[in-house]
Amino acid sequence: MDIEGALNRISYVSGRVRQHDRLMALAGVSLDRAAVALLRQIADAEPMRPGELADLLAVEASHVTRQVQHLQKAGYVTGVPDPDDRRAQLIRITPTGQAVIERVREASCRGMRVALKNWSAEDADVTGGAVSPV
Repeated sequence: MDIEGALNRISYVSGRVRQHDRLMALAGVSLDRAAVALLRQIADAEPMRPGELADLLAVEASHVTRQVQHLQKAGYVTGVPDPDDRRAQLIRITPTGQAVIERVREASCRGMRVALKNWSAEDADVTGGAVSPV
């Protein structure tokens, strides 16, 4: 049973890795899954402290700090002084980062459209309009 569970987990994780790799290839972006998750969160929110990002993503603060440093080096995010505490930094997406996350989102939408191209309008309507097969 332990071996079967481990093999299922390996299969699940490797499938997710391949799916992420395909998405990055479609978007023309080279970011790991953790960086994409962080960049999406930063793009969708007001500038926030790294600790707040860690809480939102349910990961360790050190993990967010490493990812933020990587994203800063790539020019996707920048640190700005916190107006409430000048010693602290808020993380904000740059125009370059915004363009990258838009490419990732567009590639994701294209992939969903391809995956759902054979759905009927009625099947798509079950999602409440959240999915539109094209």
